[in-house]
Amino acid sequence: MSEGTDLADLTAVEMLSGYANRSFSPVEVNAAVQRRIESVEHTIGALYAPDPEAAARAARDSEAAWHAGQPRGDIDGVPVTIKENIATRGVPLPMGTAGSDLTPAGEDAPAAARVRESGGVILAKTTMPDLGMLSSGLSSFHQLARNPWNPEWNPGGSSAGAAAACAAGYGPLHIGTDIGGSLRLPAGWTATVTLKPSYGLVPVDPPYFGRVAGPITRTVADAALFMRVLARADARDHTSLPRLDIDWSDLDGDVTGLRVGLLLDAGCGLETQRLVRDAIEGAAKTFEAGGAIVEPIQPFFSTELLHDLDLFWRVRGWEWFSGLSHEKQSLVLPYIADWCRGGADVPGVTLMRCVNRMLEISATAVQSTVDFDLVLSPVSPVTTFSAAWPSPTNDVARPLEHIGFTAPYNFSGQPGARKASRSACRSPAGASPTWRCSVPPTGTSRHEATRPLRSGRPRRWVSTRAQRCRWTPRSLRLGRMCRCSTRSVS
Repeated sequence: MSEGTDLADLTAVEMLSGYANRSFSPVEVNAAVQRRIESVEHTIGALYAPDPEAAARAARDSEAAWHAGQPRGDIDGVPVTIKENIATRGVPLPMGTAGSDLTPAGEDAPAAARVRESGGVILAKTTMPDLGMLSSGLSSFHQLARNPWNPEWNPGGSSAGAAAACAAGYGPLHIGTDIGGSLRLPAGWTATVTLKPSYGLVPVDPPYFGRVAGPITRTVADAALFMRVLARADARDHTSLPRLDIDWSDLDGDVTGLRVGLLLDAGCGLETQRLVRDAIEGAAKTFEAGGAIVEPIQPFFSTELLHDLDLFWRVRGWEWFSGLSHEKQSLVLPYIADWCRGGADVPGVTLMRCVNRMLEISATAVQSTVDFDLVLSPVSPVTTFSAAWPSPTNDVARPLEHIGFTAPYNFSGQPGARKASRSACRSPAGASPTWRCSVPPTGTSRHEATRPLRSGRPRRWVSTRAQRCRWTPRSLRLGRMCRCSTRSVS
Protein backbone atom coordinates (compact mmCIF):
# COMPACT_ATOMS: atom_id res chain seq x y z
CA MET A 1 0.00 0.00 0.00
CA SER A 2 1.49 3.34 -1.06
CA GLU A 3 1.76 6.19 1.41
CA GLY A 4 -1.37 8.32 1.55
CA THR A 5 -3.66 5.68 0.02
CA ASP A 6 -7.16 5.76 1.49
CA LEU A 7 -8.07 2.34 2.87
CA ALA A 8 -11.37 2.59 0.98
CA ASP A 9 -9.45 2.55 -2.31
CA LEU A 10 -7.55 -0.68 -1.65
CA THR A 11 -8.28 -3.76 -3.70
CA ALA A 12 -9.61 -6.86 -1.99
CA VAL A 13 -6.27 -8.58 -2.56
CA GLU A 14 -4.49 -5.70 -0.80
CA MET A 15 -6.96 -5.71 2.07
CA LEU A 16 -6.46 -9.42 2.71
CA SER A 17 -2.69 -8.96 2.65
CA GLY A 18 -2.95 -6.11 5.14
CA TYR A 19 -5.15 -8.14 7.45
CA ALA A 20 -2.72 -11.04 7.34
CA ASN A 21 0.31 -8.93 8.26
CA ARG A 22 -1.70 -6.72 10.65
CA SER A 23 -0.92 -3.49 8.83
CA PHE A 24 -4.56 -2.55 9.39
CA SER A 25 -7.79 -4.27 10.39
CA PRO A 26 -11.25 -4.93 8.93
CA VAL A 27 -12.62 -2.42 11.46
CA GLU A 28 -10.35 0.32 10.08
CA VAL A 29 -11.23 -0.55 6.49
CA ASN A 30 -14.96 -0.53 7.21
CA ALA A 31 -14.64 2.87 8.91
CA ALA A 32 -12.84 4.28 5.84
CA VAL A 33 -15.48 2.91 3.48
CA GLN A 34 -18.29 4.30 5.64
CA ARG A 35 -16.63 7.73 5.49
CA ARG A 36 -16.49 7.46 1.68
CA ILE A 37 -20.17 6.54 1.54
CA GLU A 38 -21.13 9.40 3.84
CA SER A 39 -19.21 11.88 1.74
CA VAL A 40 -20.68 11.07 -1.68
CA GLU A 41 -23.77 8.87 -1.43
CA HIS A 42 -26.07 11.89 -1.32
CA THR A 43 -25.03 12.53 -4.93
CA ILE A 44 -24.25 9.05 -6.29
CA GLY A 45 -27.42 7.34 -5.02
CA ALA A 46 -25.97 3.83 -5.30
CA LEU A 47 -27.28 2.18 -2.13
CA TYR A 48 -30.48 0.58 -0.87
CA ALA A 49 -30.99 -0.60 2.71
CA PRO A 50 -27.52 0.35 4.00
CA ASP A 51 -26.84 -1.06 7.46
CA PRO A 52 -23.67 0.51 8.91
CA GLU A 53 -24.27 -1.00 12.33
CA ALA A 54 -24.44 -4.55 10.94
CA ALA A 55 -21.34 -3.84 8.85
CA ALA A 56 -19.49 -2.64 11.94
CA ARG A 57 -20.43 -5.82 13.81
CA ALA A 58 -19.31 -7.97 10.92
CA ALA A 59 -16.03 -6.06 10.71
CA ARG A 60 -15.37 -6.63 14.42
CA ASP A 61 -16.10 -10.34 14.03
CA SER A 62 -13.67 -10.45 11.13
CA GLU A 63 -11.01 -8.59 13.08
CA ALA A 64 -11.29 -11.17 15.87
CA ALA A 65 -10.99 -14.02 13.36
CA TRP A 66 -7.83 -12.55 11.80
CA HIS A 67 -6.27 -11.84 15.20
CA ALA A 68 -6.90 -15.47 16.12
CA GLY A 69 -5.22 -16.55 12.90
CA GLN A 70 -8.42 -18.18 11.69
CA PRO A 71 -10.00 -16.18 8.84
CA ARG A 72 -13.36 -17.70 7.96
CA GLY A 73 -13.12 -17.59 4.20
CA ASP A 74 -11.60 -16.11 1.05
CA ILE A 75 -12.97 -12.59 1.62
CA ASP A 76 -13.08 -12.35 5.42
CA GLY A 77 -13.34 -8.68 6.35
CA VAL A 78 -13.66 -7.34 2.79
CA PRO A 79 -16.54 -4.86 2.22
CA VAL A 80 -19.20 -6.09 -0.22
CA THR A 81 -22.41 -4.73 -1.75
CA ILE A 82 -25.15 -6.91 -3.23
CA LYS A 83 -27.61 -5.91 -5.95
CA GLU A 84 -31.13 -5.30 -4.70
CA ASN A 85 -32.70 -8.21 -6.64
CA ILE A 86 -30.43 -10.76 -4.94
CA ALA A 87 -32.22 -11.74 -1.74
CA THR A 88 -30.66 -11.06 1.66
CA ARG A 89 -32.64 -12.28 4.64
CA GLY A 90 -34.88 -9.69 6.24
CA VAL A 91 -34.64 -7.14 3.41
CA PRO A 92 -37.49 -6.60 0.89
CA LEU A 93 -36.84 -6.95 -2.85
CA PRO A 94 -38.65 -4.06 -4.57
CA MET A 95 -37.06 -4.95 -7.96
CA GLY A 96 -36.47 -1.27 -8.51
CA THR A 97 -40.15 -0.39 -8.73
CA ALA A 98 -42.60 1.39 -6.45
CA GLY A 99 -45.27 -1.00 -7.74
CA SER A 100 -43.88 -3.95 -5.82
CA ASP A 101 -44.84 -5.39 -2.45
CA LEU A 102 -42.17 -4.91 0.20
CA THR A 103 -42.07 -8.37 1.71
CA PRO A 104 -38.82 -9.13 3.58
CA ALA A 105 -36.81 -11.99 2.11
CA GLY A 106 -36.89 -15.13 4.23
CA GLU A 107 -33.37 -16.29 3.39
CA ASP A 108 -30.22 -15.33 1.54
CA ALA A 109 -30.02 -16.08 -2.17
CA PRO A 110 -27.05 -18.27 -3.18
CA ALA A 111 -24.63 -15.39 -3.90
CA ALA A 112 -25.47 -13.61 -0.65
CA ALA A 113 -25.11 -16.85 1.30
CA ARG A 114 -21.65 -17.46 -0.17
CA VAL A 115 -20.59 -13.93 0.85
CA ARG A 116 -21.65 -14.45 4.47
CA GLU A 117 -20.04 -17.89 4.64
CA SER A 118 -16.78 -16.40 3.39
CA GLY A 119 -16.69 -13.57 5.93
CA GLY A 120 -17.59 -10.70 3.61
CA VAL A 121 -18.74 -7.48 5.32
CA ILE A 122 -22.07 -6.62 3.68
CA LEU A 123 -22.42 -2.84 3.53
CA ALA A 124 -25.76 -2.52 1.74
CA LYS A 125 -27.83 -3.58 -1.23
CA THR A 126 -27.41 -1.56 -4.45
CA THR A 127 -30.03 0.16 -6.56
CA MET A 128 -31.52 -0.91 -9.88
CA PRO A 129 -34.15 0.40 -12.33
CA ASP A 130 -37.76 -0.81 -12.51
CA LEU A 131 -37.80 -4.60 -13.12
CA GLY A 132 -34.12 -4.41 -14.06
CA MET A 133 -35.19 -3.63 -17.61
CA LEU A 134 -33.33 -0.36 -18.17
CA SER A 135 -29.65 0.29 -18.87
CA SER A 136 -29.93 3.14 -16.43
CA GLY A 137 -30.06 4.13 -12.77
CA LEU A 138 -33.61 5.48 -13.21
CA SER A 139 -36.14 3.96 -10.80
CA SER A 140 -39.61 4.69 -9.43
CA PHE A 141 -38.54 3.29 -6.04
CA HIS A 142 -34.88 4.19 -5.56
CA GLN A 143 -33.19 7.54 -5.81
CA LEU A 144 -31.56 8.22 -9.18
CA ALA A 145 -28.17 6.48 -9.40
CA ARG A 146 -25.47 8.64 -10.98
CA ASN A 147 -22.04 8.04 -12.46
CA PRO A 148 -19.16 8.87 -10.08
CA TRP A 149 -17.03 10.10 -12.99
CA ASN A 150 -19.61 12.83 -13.53
CA PRO A 151 -23.05 12.98 -11.85
CA GLU A 152 -24.49 14.29 -15.13
CA TRP A 153 -23.70 10.91 -16.68
CA ASN A 154 -25.66 7.69 -16.50
CA PRO A 155 -23.94 4.76 -14.72
CA GLY A 156 -25.80 2.29 -16.93
CA GLY A 157 -27.80 -0.65 -15.67
CA SER A 158 -29.45 -2.60 -14.58
CA SER A 159 -26.62 -3.14 -12.05
CA ALA A 160 -26.51 0.64 -11.76
CA GLY A 161 -25.87 0.99 -8.04
CA ALA A 162 -23.29 -1.82 -8.01
CA ALA A 163 -21.17 -0.21 -10.72
CA ALA A 164 -21.54 3.29 -9.24
CA ALA A 165 -20.60 2.03 -5.78
CA CYS A 166 -17.57 0.25 -7.19
CA ALA A 167 -16.33 3.29 -9.11
CA ALA A 168 -16.92 5.59 -6.12
CA GLY A 169 -14.85 3.40 -3.81
CA TYR A 170 -17.52 1.83 -1.61
CA GLY A 171 -15.20 -1.10 -1.05
CA PRO A 172 -13.73 -3.41 -3.71
CA LEU A 173 -16.33 -6.18 -4.21
CA HIS A 174 -19.83 -5.80 -5.64
CA ILE A 175 -22.37 -8.31 -7.00
CA GLY A 176 -24.67 -7.56 -9.93
CA THR A 177 -26.83 -9.55 -12.33
CA ASP A 178 -27.04 -9.68 -16.12
CA ILE A 179 -29.78 -10.84 -18.50
CA GLY A 180 -28.82 -8.84 -21.59
CA GLY A 181 -25.83 -6.74 -20.55
CA SER A 182 -26.66 -5.57 -17.02
CA LEU A 183 -23.18 -6.30 -15.65
CA ARG A 184 -21.15 -5.35 -18.70
CA LEU A 185 -22.93 -2.14 -19.71
CA PRO A 186 -22.64 -0.36 -16.34
CA ALA A 187 -19.07 -1.61 -15.95
CA GLY A 188 -18.34 -0.09 -19.35
CA TRP A 189 -19.85 3.25 -18.49
CA THR A 190 -18.19 3.48 -15.05
CA ALA A 191 -14.73 2.15 -16.03
CA THR A 192 -14.88 -0.85 -13.75
CA VAL A 193 -14.17 -4.57 -14.26
CA THR A 194 -16.76 -7.31 -14.55
CA LEU A 195 -17.21 -10.91 -15.59
CA LYS A 196 -20.55 -12.19 -16.84
CA PRO A 197 -19.94 -15.82 -15.94
CA SER A 198 -20.96 -18.81 -18.01
CA TYR A 199 -24.64 -19.50 -17.53
CA GLY A 200 -25.13 -21.63 -14.43
CA LEU A 201 -21.64 -21.14 -13.01
CA VAL A 202 -22.89 -18.81 -10.25
CA PRO A 203 -26.16 -20.22 -8.86
CA VAL A 204 -29.19 -17.89 -9.04
CA ASP A 205 -32.51 -18.29 -7.22
CA PRO A 206 -34.84 -18.18 -9.02
CA PRO A 207 -33.04 -18.94 -12.31
CA TYR A 208 -34.30 -17.51 -15.59
CA PHE A 209 -33.40 -17.62 -19.29
CA GLY A 210 -29.98 -16.03 -19.69
CA ARG A 211 -29.83 -14.52 -16.20
CA VAL A 212 -26.52 -14.68 -14.35
CA ALA A 213 -24.94 -13.10 -11.28
CA GLY A 214 -21.34 -11.95 -11.20
CA PRO A 215 -18.73 -9.58 -9.76
CA ILE A 216 -18.08 -5.90 -10.41
CA THR A 217 -14.65 -4.84 -9.17
CA ARG A 218 -11.82 -2.45 -9.96
CA THR A 219 -9.20 -5.06 -10.90
CA VAL A 220 -9.12 -8.38 -12.71
CA ALA A 221 -7.46 -10.06 -9.71
CA ASP A 222 -10.34 -9.00 -7.45
CA ALA A 223 -12.90 -10.33 -9.94
CA ALA A 224 -11.09 -13.67 -9.99
CA LEU A 225 -10.89 -13.73 -6.19
CA PHE A 226 -14.61 -13.05 -5.90
CA MET A 227 -15.44 -15.79 -8.39
CA ARG A 228 -13.81 -18.30 -6.03
CA VAL A 229 -16.56 -17.36 -3.58
CA LEU A 230 -19.53 -16.98 -5.93
CA ALA A 231 -18.98 -20.02 -8.17
CA ARG A 232 -19.94 -22.57 -5.55
CA ALA A 233 -22.78 -25.03 -5.94
CA ASP A 234 -26.25 -24.39 -4.54
CA ALA A 235 -29.09 -26.87 -5.09
CA ARG A 236 -31.69 -24.11 -5.20
CA ASP A 237 -30.65 -23.34 -8.78
CA HIS A 238 -31.73 -26.40 -10.75
CA THR A 239 -30.02 -25.03 -13.88
CA SER A 240 -26.63 -24.48 -12.27
CA LEU A 241 -23.49 -26.25 -13.40
CA PRO A 242 -21.81 -28.87 -11.22
CA ARG A 243 -18.85 -27.64 -9.19
CA LEU A 244 -15.98 -27.06 -11.63
CA ASP A 245 -12.31 -27.28 -10.73
CA ILE A 246 -11.22 -23.82 -11.90
CA ASP A 247 -7.99 -22.20 -10.74
CA TRP A 248 -9.17 -18.59 -10.55
CA SER A 249 -5.70 -17.46 -9.50
CA ASP A 250 -4.28 -18.44 -12.91
CA LEU A 251 -4.18 -14.99 -14.50
CA ASP A 252 -1.24 -15.44 -16.83
CA GLY A 253 -1.74 -12.78 -19.49
CA ASP A 254 -0.03 -14.72 -22.28
CA VAL A 255 -2.18 -14.56 -25.42
CA THR A 256 0.45 -15.86 -27.84
CA GLY A 257 -1.17 -17.75 -30.68
CA LEU A 258 -4.75 -17.11 -29.59
CA ARG A 259 -7.21 -16.41 -32.38
CA VAL A 260 -9.06 -13.19 -31.58
CA GLY A 261 -12.14 -12.18 -33.53
CA LEU A 262 -12.72 -8.45 -33.95
CA LEU A 263 -16.43 -7.53 -34.05
CA LEU A 264 -17.09 -3.82 -34.61
CA ASP A 265 -20.65 -4.01 -35.96
CA ALA A 266 -23.39 -5.74 -33.94
CA GLY A 267 -25.59 -6.17 -37.01
CA CYS A 268 -28.50 -4.24 -35.51
CA GLY A 269 -29.30 -1.32 -33.28
CA LEU A 270 -27.26 1.84 -32.90
CA GLU A 271 -24.23 2.48 -35.07
CA THR A 272 -20.86 2.12 -33.35
CA GLN A 273 -19.48 5.56 -32.57
CA ARG A 274 -16.02 6.46 -33.85
CA LEU A 275 -14.67 6.96 -30.34
CA VAL A 276 -15.84 3.49 -29.31
CA ARG A 277 -14.47 1.91 -32.49
CA ASP A 278 -11.09 3.54 -31.88
CA ALA A 279 -10.99 2.11 -28.35
CA ILE A 280 -11.73 -1.41 -29.58
CA GLU A 281 -9.17 -1.21 -32.36
CA GLY A 282 -6.64 -0.02 -29.79
CA ALA A 283 -7.43 -3.04 -27.66
CA ALA A 284 -7.00 -5.29 -30.69
CA LYS A 285 -3.51 -3.87 -31.20
CA THR A 286 -2.72 -4.70 -27.58
CA PHE A 287 -3.62 -8.33 -28.22
CA GLU A 288 -1.66 -8.37 -31.49
CA ALA A 289 1.38 -6.97 -29.71
CA GLY A 290 1.08 -9.86 -27.26
CA GLY A 291 1.22 -12.42 -30.06
CA ALA A 292 -2.49 -12.99 -30.72
CA ILE A 293 -3.86 -13.40 -34.24
CA VAL A 294 -6.64 -10.85 -34.76
CA GLU A 295 -9.20 -11.38 -37.55
CA PRO A 296 -12.48 -9.56 -38.32
CA ILE A 297 -15.85 -11.22 -37.64
CA GLN A 298 -19.01 -10.49 -39.59
CA PRO A 299 -22.13 -9.41 -37.61
CA PHE A 300 -24.38 -12.28 -36.52
CA PHE A 301 -27.16 -10.57 -34.52
CA SER A 302 -30.07 -9.04 -36.44
CA THR A 303 -32.91 -6.55 -36.11
CA GLU A 304 -35.44 -9.40 -36.21
CA LEU A 305 -33.75 -11.27 -33.37
CA LEU A 306 -33.48 -8.12 -31.26
CA HIS A 307 -37.13 -7.20 -31.90
CA ASP A 308 -38.44 -10.58 -30.83
CA LEU A 309 -36.21 -10.65 -27.75
CA ASP A 310 -37.63 -7.27 -26.75
CA LEU A 311 -41.16 -8.53 -27.40
CA PHE A 312 -40.61 -11.63 -25.26
CA TRP A 313 -39.43 -9.47 -22.36
CA ARG A 314 -42.38 -7.11 -22.87
CA VAL A 315 -44.82 -10.02 -22.56
CA ARG A 316 -43.06 -11.10 -19.39
CA GLY A 317 -43.37 -7.53 -18.10
CA TRP A 318 -47.06 -7.35 -19.05
CA GLU A 319 -47.80 -10.57 -17.17
CA TRP A 320 -46.50 -8.86 -14.01
CA PHE A 321 -47.91 -5.39 -14.69
CA SER A 322 -51.40 -6.56 -15.62
CA GLY A 323 -51.70 -8.33 -12.28
CA LEU A 324 -51.18 -5.13 -10.29
CA SER A 325 -54.00 -3.00 -8.91
CA HIS A 326 -54.61 0.30 -10.70
CA GLU A 327 -53.05 2.06 -7.74
CA LYS A 328 -49.89 -0.04 -7.98
CA GLN A 329 -49.74 0.39 -11.75
CA SER A 330 -49.75 4.15 -11.31
CA LEU A 331 -46.60 3.91 -9.20
CA VAL A 332 -44.53 2.13 -11.85
CA LEU A 333 -42.08 4.24 -13.84
CA PRO A 334 -44.16 5.54 -16.81
CA TYR A 335 -41.52 4.43 -19.32
CA ILE A 336 -41.63 0.87 -17.99
CA ALA A 337 -45.43 0.90 -17.77
CA ASP A 338 -45.59 1.83 -21.46
CA TRP A 339 -42.97 -0.80 -22.29
CA CYS A 340 -45.00 -3.49 -20.47
CA ARG A 341 -48.15 -2.50 -22.35
CA GLY A 342 -46.29 -3.35 -25.54
CA GLY A 343 -46.57 -7.00 -24.46
CA ALA A 344 -50.35 -7.00 -24.05
CA ASP A 345 -52.49 -9.26 -26.23
CA VAL A 346 -49.57 -10.89 -28.01
CA PRO A 347 -50.83 -14.08 -29.75
CA GLY A 348 -49.51 -17.40 -28.51
CA VAL A 349 -48.01 -18.18 -31.91
CA THR A 350 -46.05 -14.93 -31.80
CA LEU A 351 -44.86 -15.57 -28.26
CA MET A 352 -43.70 -19.06 -29.28
CA ARG A 353 -41.73 -17.51 -32.12
CA CYS A 354 -40.04 -15.24 -29.58
CA VAL A 355 -39.12 -18.22 -27.40
CA ASN A 356 -37.62 -19.98 -30.41
CA ARG A 357 -35.67 -16.82 -31.20
CA MET A 358 -33.71 -17.25 -27.95
CA LEU A 359 -32.60 -20.68 -29.16
CA GLU A 360 -31.71 -19.15 -32.53
CA ILE A 361 -29.65 -16.41 -30.83
CA SER A 362 -27.77 -19.06 -28.87
CA ALA A 363 -27.01 -21.19 -31.91
CA THR A 364 -25.99 -18.20 -34.03
CA ALA A 365 -23.62 -16.81 -31.39
CA VAL A 366 -21.85 -20.14 -30.92
CA GLN A 367 -21.62 -20.95 -34.63
CA SER A 368 -20.31 -17.49 -35.50
CA THR A 369 -17.56 -17.51 -32.87
CA VAL A 370 -16.57 -21.17 -32.63
CA ASP A 371 -13.32 -20.69 -34.60
CA PHE A 372 -11.99 -18.07 -32.19
CA ASP A 373 -10.48 -18.18 -28.72
CA LEU A 374 -11.59 -14.63 -27.97
CA VAL A 375 -13.95 -12.16 -29.60
CA LEU A 376 -13.21 -8.48 -29.03
CA SER A 377 -16.09 -6.03 -29.39
CA PRO A 378 -17.66 -2.99 -27.78
CA VAL A 379 -19.91 -3.47 -24.77
CA SER A 380 -22.15 -0.74 -26.15
CA PRO A 381 -21.92 0.95 -29.55
CA VAL A 382 -22.29 4.36 -27.90
CA THR A 383 -20.88 6.31 -25.00
CA THR A 384 -22.81 7.12 -21.86
CA PHE A 385 -25.81 9.43 -21.80
CA SER A 386 -27.82 11.70 -19.50
CA ALA A 387 -28.31 10.35 -15.98
CA ALA A 388 -32.05 11.05 -16.22
CA TRP A 389 -32.58 8.97 -19.38
CA PRO A 390 -33.80 5.35 -19.23
CA SER A 391 -31.68 4.27 -22.21
CA PRO A 392 -29.33 5.74 -24.84
CA THR A 393 -32.27 6.33 -27.24
CA ASN A 394 -34.68 7.68 -24.58
CA ASP A 395 -37.38 6.05 -26.71
CA VAL A 396 -39.67 3.28 -25.40
CA ALA A 397 -40.23 2.11 -28.98
CA ARG A 398 -36.45 1.50 -29.33
CA PRO A 399 -35.35 0.54 -25.81
CA LEU A 400 -32.69 -2.06 -26.59
CA GLU A 401 -30.81 -0.59 -29.54
CA HIS A 402 -27.56 -0.68 -27.53
CA ILE A 403 -27.44 -4.36 -26.44
CA GLY A 404 -26.50 -5.99 -29.73
CA PHE A 405 -22.97 -6.68 -28.53
CA THR A 406 -24.01 -8.11 -25.15
CA ALA A 407 -27.35 -9.96 -25.31
CA PRO A 408 -26.31 -12.84 -27.62
CA TYR A 409 -23.94 -14.23 -25.01
CA ASN A 410 -26.63 -14.41 -22.34
CA PHE A 411 -28.43 -16.98 -24.46
CA SER A 412 -25.38 -18.84 -25.74
CA GLY A 413 -24.17 -19.11 -22.15
CA GLN A 414 -20.73 -17.81 -23.07
CA PRO A 415 -19.01 -15.67 -20.43
CA GLY A 416 -18.26 -12.02 -21.16
CA ALA A 417 -15.83 -9.74 -19.36
CA ARG A 418 -15.23 -6.03 -19.37
CA LYS A 419 -11.90 -4.42 -18.46
CA ALA A 420 -11.50 -0.76 -17.54
CA SER A 421 -8.86 1.62 -18.86
CA ARG A 422 -8.85 5.22 -20.02
CA SER A 423 -9.02 6.89 -23.40
CA ALA A 424 -6.85 9.73 -24.62
CA CYS A 425 -9.56 12.20 -23.57
CA ARG A 426 -9.24 10.93 -19.97
CA SER A 427 -12.69 9.35 -20.04
CA PRO A 428 -13.35 5.73 -19.00
CA ALA A 429 -12.63 3.16 -21.70
CA GLY A 430 -11.46 -0.42 -21.88
CA ALA A 431 -11.50 -3.94 -23.27
CA SER A 432 -11.51 -7.51 -22.02
CA PRO A 433 -12.23 -11.16 -22.95
CA THR A 434 -15.08 -13.64 -22.65
CA TRP A 435 -15.03 -17.38 -23.06
CA ARG A 436 -17.42 -20.12 -24.17
CA CYS A 437 -15.98 -22.34 -21.48
CA SER A 438 -15.46 -21.30 -17.86
CA VAL A 439 -11.87 -20.15 -17.45
CA PRO A 440 -10.05 -17.39 -15.54
CA PRO A 441 -9.98 -14.00 -17.34
CA THR A 442 -6.43 -14.35 -18.68
CA GLY A 443 -6.92 -12.16 -21.75
CA THR A 444 -8.41 -9.50 -19.52
CA SER A 445 -5.32 -9.46 -17.31
CA ARG A 446 -3.17 -9.01 -20.42
CA HIS A 447 -5.05 -5.85 -21.32
CA GLU A 448 -5.08 -4.63 -17.73
CA ALA A 449 -1.30 -4.94 -17.55
CA THR A 450 -0.88 -2.68 -20.58
CA ARG A 451 -3.61 -0.15 -19.72
CA PRO A 452 -3.95 0.13 -15.93
CA LEU A 453 -6.66 2.38 -14.50
CA ARG A 454 -5.81 2.38 -10.80
CA SER A 455 -4.49 5.96 -10.73
CA GLY A 456 -7.36 7.22 -12.84
CA ARG A 457 -10.33 6.59 -10.56
CA PRO A 458 -12.65 9.56 -9.97
CA ARG A 459 -10.89 10.37 -6.70
CA ARG A 460 -10.66 14.08 -7.49
CA TRP A 461 -14.44 14.38 -7.44
CA VAL A 462 -14.95 11.94 -4.57
CA SER A 463 -12.43 13.53 -2.24
CA THR A 464 -13.65 17.11 -2.72
CA ARG A 465 -17.33 16.27 -2.23
CA ALA A 466 -18.05 18.40 -5.29
CA GLN A 467 -21.53 18.13 -6.77
CA ARG A 468 -20.10 18.01 -10.28
CA CYS A 469 -16.72 17.00 -11.64
CA ARG A 470 -14.62 18.69 -14.30
CA TRP A 471 -16.36 16.93 -17.20
CA THR A 472 -19.30 19.05 -18.27
CA PRO A 473 -22.64 18.51 -20.03
CA ARG A 474 -20.89 19.72 -23.17
CA SER A 475 -18.35 16.90 -22.93
CA LEU A 476 -21.28 14.52 -22.44
CA ARG A 477 -22.91 15.75 -25.65
CA LEU A 478 -19.60 15.31 -27.46
CA GLY A 479 -19.56 11.69 -26.35
CA ARG A 480 -16.39 11.97 -24.33
CA MET A 481 -16.61 8.60 -22.73
CA CYS A 482 -15.77 5.28 -24.26
CA ARG A 483 -15.55 1.66 -23.31
CA CYS A 484 -15.27 -1.74 -24.86
CA SER A 485 -15.42 -5.41 -24.04
CA THR A 486 -13.96 -8.62 -25.22
CA ARG A 487 -15.82 -11.83 -25.60
CA SER A 488 -13.96 -15.03 -25.95
CA VAL A 489 -14.80 -18.46 -27.07
CA SER A 490 -12.60 -21.51 -26.83
